[in-house]
Amino acid sequence: MILMRFRDRREAGRLLAEKLAPYAGRSDLVVLALPRGGVPVGYEIARALGAPLDVFVVRKLGVPGQEELAMGAIASGGVRVLNEDVVAYLGIPPEVVDAVTLRELRELERRERLYRGSASPLRVAGRTVIVVDDGLATGASMRAAVAALQRLRPKEIIVAVPVAAPATCESFRREMGVECVAVMMPEPFDGVGRWYEDFSQMSDDEVRALLDAAREELPEGPNQDRA
Repeated sequence: MILMRFRDRREAGRLLAEKLAPYAGRSDLVVLALPRGGVPVGYEIARALGAPLDVFVVRKLGVPGQEELAMGAIASGGVRVLNEDVVAYLGIPPEVVDAVTLRELRELERRERLYRGSASPLRVAGRTVIVVDDGLATGASMRAAVAALQRLRPKEIIVAVPVAAPATCESFRREMGVECVAVMMPEPFDGVGRWYEDFSQMSDDEVRALLDAAREELPEGPNQDRA
């Protein structure tokens, strides 16, 4: 495997789309991107594969005072995934976990309204779903997304990222029964941002602009209707 740095998320999406080429043109295909960083990656994949694009909102549950450390995540559909090892090791009380969950739930609902506007979510029941982010480190956010999507009864779920920690990618296959596709799985991993020249934070306006463009450019035929 050749290791490199992606210029930005859009370039990473184009390279990842090449790995996903066997799915191109499938009438049941849906691309779901985790905002914010997954949206430009997902946009390029959806364009290359000729599939509709939507967001699937996930929020990390950060440890109070150490917000970069994830104790779990929540996703659209009311799913919460906790890292029980982190919660137990740090002795985080249930009421603290619940308080953080409530705060992040409000933000999740705000983002869904902001990004999608009046549009309904794309239906995924019986479809092949490619769920995309800009990278996989611990995988907490993606696990929440996959757990939520599995409740919606898709035909198949494929996790797709430009760069992933090898053990995390393997855990999706082993523990959740979903395929994990990555352009690179470097060892040592050293974090997602390490593999991008431009890993700057995206704004909500940039995310909304890409989603609006996707609705105008990409197919939403009878097999990709909205719920």
